[in-house]
Amino acid sequence: MFTVNKINYQRIDIALSGKLDADQMKVGLDQFITLSETISQGKMLYRITDFHLPSFGAIVYEFTRLPSILTVINNFDRAAILTDVLWLQKAAEIEGKLIPGLTIKAFDLEQQTEAEAWLDNPES
Repeated sequence: MFTVNKINYQRIDIALSGKLDADQMKVGLDQFITLSETISQGKMLYRITDFHLPSFGAIVYEFTRLPSILTVINNFDRAAILTDVLWLQKAAEIEGKLIPGLTIKAFDLEQQTEAEAWLDNPES
């Protein structure tokens, strides 16, 4: 499952669970790109549960959309990652150091309140 919801003019929530196939990746990424185009100084809340590596077709589709993803990712300042997978938390925070202008912070799944508070407080 890969769902994207626009919460308001500045925030997108993404939910990812299970193993993604190419069709799920296409729908999710296309939705993310479309909904992100009008966001400025945005925030993302990204929830990852029951993580499995995506199918080969899903990865290939993601690479074809990479230019568009990189364009809209510049519309975001902060991303909070909720997951119970420790290596995903570490990988997300490393990714945040590689994307200029985007700060990524990882939280445990049960820390949604803390993650949302962090997203809403630019001083933290």
